[in-house]
Amino acid sequence: MRYPPTSTALSTSLSAVNTHPVSDVQLGASLVRSSAIRAPKPTAVVLDLFGTLVAAPSAVERSAAAAQLADVLGVSSAVAEAALSGSWRARHDGHLRSTAEVAAHLVAHCNAPASRVDELERLLAKLARDRLQADATLLQSLKELQQGGLRLALLSDASPDIAEAWSRSDLASHFNAAVFSCREDAMKPSPQLFDAVLDALDVAPERVLYCGDGGGDELAGAERAGMHAVRVERRGGPHGLAFGETAWPGRAIPAVEALPSLLSTWRER
Repeated sequence: MRYPPTSTALSTSLSAVNTHPVSDVQLGASLVRSSAIRAPKPTAVVLDLFGTLVAAPSAVERSAAAAQLADVLGVSSAVAEAALSGSWRARHDGHLRSTAEVAAHLVAHCNAPASRVDELERLLAKLARDRLQADATLLQSLKELQQGGLRLALLSDASPDIAEAWSRSDLASHFNAAVFSCREDAMKPSPQLFDAVLDALDVAPERVLYCGDGGGDELAGAERAGMHAVRVERRGGPHGLAFGETAWPGRAIPAVEALPSLLSTWRER
C-alpha cells in the first residue's frame, strides 16, 4: 500500500499544468528552456507505479483499507489508520524488509495480540495484489512499447507487500527491471533510486524517458539524473493521494496509453 502520512502536505492535482496533445509534447524543462538542446529518441522508458500505471489511492480507499486492518487487529479504524500513517516512511524506506515485518510492526503499534501477525500478513498481501490490478488498455500500451524495441523499467516508492506482489501481477512481464524504494533504502527524489534504475536498464540517461504523475518530486529528480521527463495526468482522477509534489514546468500527456503515439512521432530536437 502507498498511503502518505496524514501530516504530510498532500496534493491531488496540479491545476497549473496543462495537458497538451501528444504531438505538442516537449520533454523536460531543460528542453523547454533551450531549443539548442537535441534529444535523441529514447531507447528505454522508466515508469512510476501509483498514479501512473495503477490508480493512486483515494482517502476513501485508504480508510477502507484501514477498516480491514482494524477488523483483523481488533482495534478501532482510527487506531489502524494512525498506525498506517505513522509507519509510512518505515514501510517505504527499507527499515521494514518484508510483508511479515510490516505486519509485526503494525500489530505492535496497535497494541494488538502477536497472534494476529499471520492473518494481517495475509491481508496485506491481498491488498497489494488488488492494488496492482491494471487496466487492459494500459497493458496493451506497454505491449506496444515492448514491440517497438523499448526497454521498460519500473521505479516506485513502495512498501514490501507491493514489491513482493509485483512479480505475480499482470504488469511485471512487460518490464525489464523493477526498482522499489523499500529495497534500495531510499525514496524519491533520491539520486540513489534513479542511479539504480539506470544501472538496471544499462542505458545512457539521455536515452531514457521518465514518465510519472509527479509525486515525490520524481520528474525533477529524473531530469537531475540526466533523463528526459514527461508528466502524466494522475491515474484514478484528481482525488488520488500524492506526496512531495512540486510544480512541473514541462509538458504533460493525458495517460500512459499516449506514450506509443508520442514515441512513434518523436523528433530529435
